[in-house]
Amino acid sequence: MAVLNIVKVGENDEVLRQRAQEVTKVTKKIQKLIKDMIETMYEADGVGLAAPQIGVSKRIIVVDIGEGPIALINPKIIEMSPEQEIDVEGCLSIPEFQGYVKRAKHVVVQGLDEKEKIVKIEASDFLARAFQHELDHLDGILFTDKIEEKEGD
Repeated sequence: MAVLNIVKVGENDEVLRQRAQEVTKVTKKIQKLIKDMIETMYEADGVGLAAPQIGVSKRIIVVDIGEGPIALINPKIIEMSPEQEIDVEGCLSIPEFQGYVKRAKHVVVQGLDEKEKIVKIEASDFLARAFQHELDHLDGILFTDKIEEKEGD
Protein backbone atom coordinates (compact mmCIF):
# COMPACT_ATOMS: atom_id res chain seq x y z
CA MET A 1 0.00 0.00 0.00
CA ALA A 2 1.04 3.57 -0.57
CA VAL A 3 0.04 7.01 0.62
CA LEU A 4 -0.97 9.04 -2.42
CA ASN A 5 -0.80 12.78 -3.03
CA ILE A 6 -4.11 14.54 -2.40
CA VAL A 7 -4.94 17.10 -5.10
CA LYS A 8 -5.66 20.52 -3.62
CA VAL A 9 -7.90 23.12 -5.23
CA GLY A 10 -5.72 25.19 -7.56
CA GLU A 11 -3.34 22.31 -8.33
CA ASN A 12 -5.36 20.16 -10.73
CA ASP A 13 -8.82 21.68 -10.91
CA GLU A 14 -9.52 19.86 -14.19
CA VAL A 15 -9.72 16.44 -12.49
CA LEU A 16 -11.52 17.88 -9.44
CA ARG A 17 -14.12 19.63 -11.62
CA GLN A 18 -14.99 16.95 -14.17
CA ARG A 19 -17.40 14.03 -13.96
CA ALA A 20 -15.35 10.95 -13.13
CA GLN A 21 -15.50 7.92 -15.43
CA GLU A 22 -17.33 4.72 -14.58
CA VAL A 23 -15.18 1.74 -13.64
CA THR A 24 -15.90 -0.95 -16.23
CA LYS A 25 -14.06 -3.82 -14.53
CA VAL A 26 -12.72 -4.26 -11.01
CA THR A 27 -9.12 -5.25 -11.69
CA LYS A 28 -6.22 -5.86 -9.31
CA LYS A 29 -5.09 -2.31 -10.17
CA ILE A 30 -8.47 -0.93 -9.00
CA GLN A 31 -8.30 -3.05 -5.83
CA LYS A 32 -4.81 -1.70 -5.09
CA LEU A 33 -6.02 1.84 -5.77
CA ILE A 34 -8.79 1.35 -3.19
CA LYS A 35 -6.31 0.10 -0.57
CA ASP A 36 -4.05 3.07 -1.30
CA MET A 37 -7.02 5.46 -1.07
CA ILE A 38 -7.96 4.05 2.35
CA GLU A 39 -4.38 4.40 3.59
CA THR A 40 -4.20 7.95 2.19
CA MET A 41 -7.50 8.89 3.87
CA TYR A 42 -6.26 7.61 7.24
CA GLU A 43 -2.86 9.30 6.87
CA ALA A 44 -4.63 12.62 6.18
CA ASP A 45 -7.06 12.14 9.11
CA GLY A 46 -10.00 12.27 6.72
CA VAL A 47 -13.35 10.50 6.86
CA GLY A 48 -13.71 10.16 3.11
CA LEU A 49 -11.81 10.33 -0.15
CA ALA A 50 -12.87 10.20 -3.80
CA ALA A 51 -10.57 9.05 -6.60
CA PRO A 52 -10.55 12.49 -8.31
CA GLN A 53 -8.96 13.86 -5.13
CA ILE A 54 -5.87 11.77 -5.88
CA GLY A 55 -5.89 12.75 -9.55
CA VAL A 56 -7.71 9.65 -10.83
CA SER A 57 -10.90 10.23 -12.82
CA LYS A 58 -12.70 7.07 -11.69
CA ARG A 59 -15.99 6.69 -9.81
CA ILE A 60 -14.53 5.28 -6.59
CA ILE A 61 -14.99 6.52 -3.02
CA VAL A 62 -13.81 5.40 0.39
CA VAL A 63 -15.43 6.46 3.67
CA ASP A 64 -14.78 5.70 7.33
CA ILE A 65 -16.59 7.62 10.06
CA GLY A 66 -15.06 5.40 12.73
CA GLU A 67 -16.92 2.17 11.99
CA GLY A 68 -14.43 0.68 9.52
CA PRO A 69 -13.67 1.53 5.90
CA ILE A 70 -16.32 1.38 3.19
CA ALA A 71 -15.19 1.37 -0.43
CA LEU A 72 -17.70 1.79 -3.25
CA ILE A 73 -17.16 1.60 -6.99
CA ASN A 74 -19.61 3.41 -9.29
CA PRO A 75 -21.71 4.50 -6.30
CA LYS A 76 -25.02 6.29 -6.68
CA ILE A 77 -27.68 7.56 -4.34
CA ILE A 78 -30.85 5.58 -4.99
CA GLU A 79 -32.94 7.11 -2.19
CA MET A 80 -32.71 10.43 -0.40
CA SER A 81 -34.89 11.70 2.42
CA PRO A 82 -36.61 15.05 1.99
CA GLU A 83 -35.50 15.83 5.55
CA GLN A 84 -32.32 17.91 5.45
CA GLU A 85 -29.92 19.41 7.94
CA ILE A 86 -27.15 21.96 7.81
CA ASP A 87 -23.80 21.05 9.34
CA VAL A 88 -20.15 21.97 9.00
CA GLU A 89 -17.97 20.25 6.39
CA GLY A 90 -14.34 20.33 5.40
CA CYS A 91 -12.40 18.69 2.59
CA LEU A 92 -8.94 17.22 2.19
CA SER A 93 -8.67 19.06 -1.15
CA ILE A 94 -9.46 22.41 0.52
CA PRO A 95 -7.33 22.37 3.67
CA GLU A 96 -8.09 24.59 6.65
CA PHE A 97 -11.47 25.75 5.33
CA GLN A 98 -14.88 24.75 6.61
CA GLY A 99 -18.40 25.77 5.81
CA TYR A 100 -22.01 24.85 6.49
CA VAL A 101 -23.73 22.71 3.87
CA LYS A 102 -27.34 21.50 3.68
CA ARG A 103 -27.59 17.77 3.00
CA ALA A 104 -30.23 15.04 3.14
CA LYS A 105 -30.38 13.46 6.59
CA HIS A 106 -30.82 9.91 5.21
CA VAL A 107 -29.65 8.30 1.96
CA VAL A 108 -29.45 4.85 0.44
CA VAL A 109 -26.28 4.38 -1.59
CA GLN A 110 -25.64 1.54 -4.01
CA GLY A 111 -22.38 0.54 -5.68
CA LEU A 112 -19.94 -2.29 -6.15
CA ASP A 113 -17.47 -3.52 -3.56
CA GLU A 114 -13.89 -4.57 -4.35
CA LYS A 115 -15.15 -8.02 -5.42
CA GLU A 116 -17.71 -6.55 -7.87
CA LYS A 117 -20.60 -7.50 -5.59
CA ILE A 118 -23.53 -5.06 -5.49
CA VAL A 119 -23.74 -3.36 -2.11
CA LYS A 120 -26.61 -1.25 -0.79
CA ILE A 121 -26.03 0.89 2.32
CA GLU A 122 -28.63 2.83 4.30
CA ALA A 123 -26.95 5.81 5.90
CA SER A 124 -28.09 8.53 8.27
CA ASP A 125 -26.64 11.67 9.79
CA PHE A 126 -22.82 11.91 9.52
CA LEU A 127 -22.43 8.82 7.31
CA ALA A 128 -25.14 10.11 4.95
CA ARG A 129 -23.33 13.47 4.82
CA ALA A 130 -19.98 11.79 4.10
CA PHE A 131 -21.46 9.75 1.24
CA GLN A 132 -23.12 12.81 -0.31
CA HIS A 133 -19.89 14.83 -0.02
CA GLU A 134 -17.79 12.10 -1.68
CA LEU A 135 -20.35 11.41 -4.41
CA ASP A 136 -20.35 15.13 -5.24
CA HIS A 137 -16.60 14.82 -5.91
CA LEU A 138 -17.38 12.20 -8.57
CA ASP A 139 -19.48 14.79 -10.40
CA GLY A 140 -16.93 17.60 -10.11
CA ILE A 141 -18.78 19.33 -7.27
CA LEU A 142 -16.97 20.69 -4.22
CA PHE A 143 -18.65 21.40 -0.90
CA THR A 144 -17.82 25.09 -1.40
CA ASP A 145 -20.29 25.09 -4.33
CA LYS A 146 -23.10 24.27 -1.86
CA ILE A 147 -21.97 26.30 1.12
CA GLU A 148 -24.62 28.08 3.18
CA GLU A 149 -22.12 30.05 5.28
CA LYS A 150 -18.44 29.94 6.16
CA GLU A 151 -17.28 28.73 9.56
CA GLY A 152 -17.05 31.79 11.78
CA ASP A 153 -19.70 33.85 9.92
